Amino acid sequence: MVIETTLLRWIIALPALGVLFHVFVGRRATGAVKWVGPGLVGAAFAVARAAASGLRVMPAGTALHDHVYTWIVAGPFRAEVGLRLDALSAVMALVVTGVGFLIHVYSVGYMHGDRGFARYFAYLNLFTTAMLILVLADNLLLLFVGWEGVGLCSYLLIGFWYEKPENAAAGKKAFLVNRIGDAGFLLGLFLLVWTLGRQGIWTVDIETIRQHADVLGAVAVPVCLLLFVGATGKSAQIPLYVWLPDAMAGPTPVSALIHAATMVTAGVYMIARLHWLYALAPAALAVVAVIGVTTALFAAVIATAQVDIKRVLAYSTVSQLGLMFLGLGVGATGAAVFHLVTHAFFKALLFLGAGSVIHGLGGEQDMRRMGGLRPHMPVTFVTMTVGTLAIAGVPPFSGFFSKDEIVWAAFSGPHGAPVLGVLAFVVSFLTAYYTGRLLVLTFLGECRAPEDVRHHIHESPAVMTLPLAVLAVFAFAGGWLPVPAILEPVIGVTEEAEAPLWMFTLASAVALGGLGLAGVLYVARPDLPGAIARRLDGFYALVRDKFRVDELYDATVIRLVFAAADVSARRIDPALIDGAINGTGLLVAAISGASRRLQTGNVQHYALSFLVGALVLLGYWVMR
Repeated sequence: MVIETTLLRWIIALPALGVLFHVFVGRRATGAVKWVGPGLVGAAFAVARAAASGLRVMPAGTALHDHVYTWIVAGPFRAEVGLRLDALSAVMALVVTGVGFLIHVYSVGYMHGDRGFARYFAYLNLFTTAMLILVLADNLLLLFVGWEGVGLCSYLLIGFWYEKPENAAAGKKAFLVNRIGDAGFLLGLFLLVWTLGRQGIWTVDIETIRQHADVLGAVAVPVCLLLFVGATGKSAQIPLYVWLPDAMAGPTPVSALIHAATMVTAGVYMIARLHWLYALAPAALAVVAVIGVTTALFAAVIATAQVDIKRVLAYSTVSQLGLMFLGLGVGATGAAVFHLVTHAFFKALLFLGAGSVIHGLGGEQDMRRMGGLRPHMPVTFVTMTVGTLAIAGVPPFSGFFSKDEIVWAAFSGPHGAPVLGVLAFVVSFLTAYYTGRLLVLTFLGECRAPEDVRHHIHESPAVMTLPLAVLAVFAFAGGWLPVPAILEPVIGVTEEAEAPLWMFTLASAVALGGLGLAGVLYVARPDLPGAIARRLDGFYALVRDKFRVDELYDATVIRLVFAAADVSARRIDPALIDGAINGTGLLVAAISGASRRLQTGNVQHYALSFLVGALVLLGYWVMR
C-alpha cells in the first residue's frame, strides 16, 4: 500500500534552505551560522522521525510517497521527481539526519574561528541534502542525482582547505576516481532502461522495474555488475578504494560525515534497494561477496601498520564497508544494513573522538607523538573506548550483533561459503587489534608529545564532547535496535539458520583476543612491535606503504593518461584538431578570394557572363 503525502519533501528542503542561507547570508551573519546549519538538519531529523513513526503504525509493507513534480517527458519516457519512504529509506534517512546532526553540532566547536566557517556549513548542508535525495528517491535517475551530489560535496569538503596543494589534490583524486565508478553506474542504468524500453516499459521508477523484473533475466548479470562498479567507487572497494584514505585531508568532522553517515554508504544502500535485481544474478552476488571480503581483509591488514590516527580509521572504514558488501553478497541484506547503522554510530564516534584528540594536541595526528592522554581528556577517552569495543565486536556493544550476523551469514547464508566465514573472522580479529592499538597508543602509557605541546593538552569543549557522549550511547546500545526485523517488509526474510552459541562464543573470543594482543604488544611488551617489524622487514614496509597500490596506479594508469594527453597536446591537437579548423578557414578564404575576382564592377564583364550562361543553357536544350 502506498499513501500520498507532501511531508517527505521537507526532509530534503530543510537542509537545502540551509545551503541558501549560508551562501547568501552566512558571511554577513556568522553568529547565526552555528545555529542555522545544525538546526535545519535537526529539524529534518524531526520530520523524518515523524514520518517514520507514522509509517510504523501502518500495515507492514506500507510506503509513503511524495510526488513533487514531473521532471522529464520525452516521447514514451517519463521521469518524476518523487520521494518514497519505506522501512529501508526510513532507516537511512534517520541515520543521515540523526548522525549528521550530531556531526554538525560538533563542527561548531571544531571549526570555530575558521575563516571559511559559513562556506563549510554550506557544503555540509549540501552534502546532507544530496544524500537525502539519494536515499528517498523513488527512481534510479533521481537517485543518480543524489549519487552525483554527494560526489561533488566530497570534492568540495575534502579540498576545503584548498590553499594546501595536498588537500586540493586529495579532493580531485576523490572526484576523478568516483567518476570512473559512476561511468559504470550510468552504463548499467542505460542497459536497464533500454532493455525495459524494448518491452514498451519506459520508466526508471524502482517499484515499476521491480514489478517487471522478469523481463530483465538476460541482462541481470551485466546490469548488476555495472551498477556494482559504481558502488566500488562510491563505497571505496577494490580497485577504486584509493580515494578514501586521502580523504583525510579535509576537516575531521567531514571525515566522520563521509565515512559514517553519507557518501560511502551509498553503494551499500543502492544494492540493498535493488536486492531483488541482484537475486536474479547469483554470479553478480558472488562477485560482490568476493570483492567485499577481499577489500575487508586487505584494508584491515594495512590499518595494522598505520601511525596517522585518521588514516587507521580510514582503512577501517574501507574494511567495514567490505564486510557490508560481504553480507549483501551472501544474501544477508538485513545484516548488511544493520551493520551500516551500527557502523554509523561507532565510526562517527571514533572519527569525532580522533578530532577531539587532534584538537587537544594542536593538530597532531601521529600516534607516535601521543600517549598518556587519558587524564587530560577523560570524556574523549571513555567515549572512544566505547567506540573501540563496539567496532571490535565485544558483547554487548553494537558491533557484536551486526558484524557477527554477517560472519554467520558468510558461513550459512543462501550464498555463503566456509572460506568466506573464515576470512570474515580474520578481519574481525584484525579489526579488534588495530583499534585496540589506536586506543592504547593514544591514551595509555607515557605521553610522547613534544614538551611545548604537553602544556597545552586539554579536553574539548562541551559542544564537541556532548555529541561524543550521545554517539557513545548508540554505539553501546545500537545493537539492540531491531533493524533486520524492521526491514523484512522491504527485503523479505533471509533464509538462514540462527547463529549457534559456539558462534557467539568464538566471535567474542576473537574480539577479546585482538584487543588483548594490542595490549600485550603496546602495554606489557612495548619493545615487541619494533622487533617484529624488523623481523618482517620487507613485508612490514610493504604493509606500512599500503602495498604501494597508489605507486602502481601512478606508474601505469596515471602516467599512461598523462602520456596520452601529452601526445594529444603536442601532436594530435596542433596537426589534426587545429589543422582541421585552420584548414577550414583557409578553404573559405580561398573560395572567397576566387569569388571576389568575379566581382569586378565592370558592366561589360557582367554582360559577357550573361551571354556565356545563355549559350550554355541553349546548348543544353539543343543537345537533349
